[in-house]
Amino acid sequence: MLTSVYCAIKPPYKLRPIVRQIQFIGANSLFVILFTGLFTGMVLGLQGYYTLAKFGSVGFLGGAVALSLIRELGPVLAALMVIGRAGSAICAEVGIMRNSEQIDALECMAIDPYKYLIVPKLVAGLIAMPLLTCIFDVIGILGGFMIGVQLFDVSAGAYFQGMYSSVVWLDIEMGLVKSVIFGLLLVWICAAKGFYLHREKGGGFGAEGVSRTTTSAVVLASVSVLVWDYLISAILL
Repeated sequence: MLTSVYCAIKPPYKLRPIVRQIQFIGANSLFVILFTGLFTGMVLGLQGYYTLAKFGSVGFLGGAVALSLIRELGPVLAALMVIGRAGSAICAEVGIMRNSEQIDALECMAIDPYKYLIVPKLVAGLIAMPLLTCIFDVIGILGGFMIGVQLFDVSAGAYFQGMYSSVVWLDIEMGLVKSVIFGLLLVWICAAKGFYLHREKGGGFGAEGVSRTTTSAVVLASVSVLVWDYLISAILL
């Protein structure tokens, strides 16, 4: 980890690999983020309406949906979706390169494998995850609006006023901090699992070793996201 951070701040800086990884991690994950965010917001709007209607407080639906997405569900679900789509591919790609001795070849050519392989993915994860989380939140809020306002006839003004009066900068800051840390975790864990494939217990070589390591990376990254979600919430609340 420290080696990758050092390589990231050490010149020369090459933007093209970073842009390529931003496209892979961020732009190519846009559809699944839009789809998941929309239906997450719709479910929150549906469940929130029936819960708040019992207390005659449907005017707070906008605030409930927005806070749930911005503080918790947005960063966490976006990170889990990106882990499943991009994190697994990162681990498999680096693992196959280790398996086929391409990383050893880079070292023989005096090319730093950390700067060549890991740093672009790390920087791209730090940039793409906050952007994807913001998109997830906005689409989720619109999904809640569709259910609450269009389906259950909640006042549109009450929906947005409840959101405006409930959401403060601390909530947005918490969501952004979580998304940055989750982006760091998913790239770090998935890339490290593939990079150190040869050190895996029981042998990591061969197609079976790559598949087993990729599965392990996805599970570990997903669990780490949930654990750090609690820790960050406990610290920032």
